[in-house]
Amino acid sequence: MQYEEMNPLKIKGMELGPIATNAFLLWRDGMTQAVLVDAPPNCAEEVNNVLAEENLTLSEIWLTHGHWDHMAGADELNGEGIRIIGHIDDRIMFEQPSIMANFAIPGINMDSIKVTHWVKEGEVLDFFGSPVEVRHCPGHCPGNVVFWFKNDSCCFVGDVIFRESVGRYDLPGGDFEKLEVSIQEKIFSLPPETKLLVGHGPPTTVSHEMQSNPFVRPKTL
Repeated sequence: MQYEEMNPLKIKGMELGPIATNAFLLWRDGMTQAVLVDAPPNCAEEVNNVLAEENLTLSEIWLTHGHWDHMAGADELNGEGIRIIGHIDDRIMFEQPSIMANFAIPGINMDSIKVTHWVKEGEVLDFFGSPVEVRHCPGHCPGNVVFWFKNDSCCFVGDVIFRESVGRYDLPGGDFEKLEVSIQEKIFSLPPETKLLVGHGPPTTVSHEMQSNPFVRPKTL
């Protein structure tokens, strides 16, 4: 686990949970509050350790989608005043996660997650004074969203796309045609140098995926 510094944005990437899900703790240099992107199962100890080391408090949890490996740990971290963000198209998975039990590791906490703010396509979130654009990217699941930090040239994409791969589309609510359109229209339209911080595995860039991803190719005119 290493810091990735994109001054003044600080990113702590953590590979957590039984299937190595990436979670990202974000804060600004000189700030005392942080945002967590995705909350894998049993992530609280690791996240709280980083918060303590950096003298930070957790203010918000941004969930890219409602699959158990990205959100089951939010309940452990949910304290007074913490805002949890998600997309309403995954509401049933947030509120009734047991419907995904057949696709989860046995013994995983399946408590419901109370999302306090439902984001929409094109909504701009305020990350301590910097704009973050929400892009709705269905296909891996109905409510997958990505968080684009335009000023910092990075985007947190959940399981929409990986380095030279794409998210599964064979789970309930998955649809390859929708996933392909999401990647072509919402990911490949980002500036080529944008760093993609993905839900599993190493980061990549828009330009690399446009050139090398074998599953989705850019639209041709």
